[in-house]
Amino acid sequence: MPELVYPPVILAAKAMFRLLDLRIRVEGTENVPRTGGAVLACNHVSYLDFIFAGLGAQPSGRLVRFMAKESVFRNRISGPLMRGMKHIPVDRKAGLASYRQALAALKGGEVVGVFPEATISRSFVIKEMKNGAARLAAAARVPLVPMVVWGTQRLWTKDLPRTLTRRHTPISILIGEPLRPGPRDDGDDVTAQLRARMSALLDRAQSEYPEKPEGSADGWWQPAHLGGSAPTPEDAAALDARDARGDGPDGAPG
Repeated sequence: MPELVYPPVILAAKAMFRLLDLRIRVEGTENVPRTGGAVLACNHVSYLDFIFAGLGAQPSGRLVRFMAKESVFRNRISGPLMRGMKHIPVDRKAGLASYRQALAALKGGEVVGVFPEATISRSFVIKEMKNGAARLAAAARVPLVPMVVWGTQRLWTKDLPRTLTRRHTPISILIGEPLRPGPRDDGDDVTAQLRARMSALLDRAQSEYPEKPEGSADGWWQPAHLGGSAPTPEDAAALDARDARGDGPDGAPG
């Protein structure tokens, strides 16, 4: 079936990157298999992460089918695009259907993108992760590829105004060596290995990032353990729990 929506979206995204003169660094693209199914597991610090995670798979000629919350597919603007790009809706109250759809895509030779943290990390470190990515890779017998993005939070992240016109922002996309879980492997153990690899990649992306916050007012995008003013993991977990209860600042789920 021809790809009528994905290629124009990629071209539009690359045009935006050029317009903003983003300084994009991509490493480890050889770890994305050129053929066959694979699960691409990425960290989550921005609403734009799927764009840059997809960019990381481009050198291998792969189009990533991301698993995303079902509400995005109901939006009158994003919905047609998401469906046209064959992304996979996730209803968190009834996840079996999305799991089966993702499994079928993997067995059909597709690359499926997953954000194992489920929601954006307000602390900008790797949160506790769901084991769905590991279970999918094991069930489909495909590689599980760790990836991290860094710098995307400076464009648009949770709790802060979007700054989509910010120019010259460095963006790092690092892809690690894949894990190859088998059907007999414990999903939680594989997830722990995945989290360790993603954390190591993120540590490197942060330490090698070419810019630092300009004064305390700019420290919001830097994690607390590196001297920034982002919430600590403990404070971020409390904010996530508030959102899950539905008592965010506007009285609705955050």
